[in-house]
Amino acid sequence: MKRFEGYGVLITGAARGIGAATAARLAQEGARVLIADLDEEAARGTAATVPGSLPLACDVADRASVEAAVAYAAREFGSLDVLVNNALARVDRDPAAFEDEDDEKWRVSLDVNLLGAMRCARAALPLLEASGRGAIVNIGSVNAEQDFGNHAYSASKAGLSSLTRTLAGHAAARGVRVNQINPGTIATRAWEGREDELESLATRVYPLRRVGRPEDVAAAVAYLASRDASWVTGETLRVDGGLLAVNTSFGGAVK
Repeated sequence: MKRFEGYGVLITGAARGIGAATAARLAQEGARVLIADLDEEAARGTAATVPGSLPLACDVADRASVEAAVAYAAREFGSLDVLVNNALARVDRDPAAFEDEDDEKWRVSLDVNLLGAMRCARAALPLLEASGRGAIVNIGSVNAEQDFGNHAYSASKAGLSSLTRTLAGHAAARGVRVNQINPGTIATRAWEGREDELESLATRVYPLRRVGRPEDVAAAVAYLASRDASWVTGETLRVDGGLLAVNTSFGGAVK
């Protein structure tokens, strides 16, 4: 069964990692996907491997760029049915002392991770309502729920959790569902060259004895975006290998 046959989908930060895996999963189930990413060349490369997809340069920190991407998706696909807010600002390790935190790091984290999702949702909401089956899925992080360091990143993802709940309440009367996924450690390119660290996390921290794969998150997105979740809104689904259910402390960025 192709749950997304005839759907138009916009995924931000879709050139690599979770975004690319989600594009492939939804396309496999029949969706046409706009692979929106700041890196246009990478978006083109991913689109070449995902049937029915189109690439587009998009900066979620820029309102005009976001609105152009939303309009392009609706025009090319005939409707916009699903928005996946996945774009992510670079995650850097915190300095030793909190008072040495850089304002610019905080500004970028909030502007991309939180305000970027807001801009996309704001632009897409009328089209999602018009589709009659609209859904927004925000990609958060377990950092929104527990202290794993990375103050700016964590605060932006906690803000995204709040936005998910409040927007779900606002959008419900318009027939649009809004949910969030909070992944644990996912083996993306951010961990390249740190494979030993990933292996240590898998055996030391995660009850399921492995770190996550982008496809694990993509499968959860497919559920929340589909009509299988038609009575689910305002929820946060952890895709974290049991991390928060079992462990109480762990240091380091996880996505």
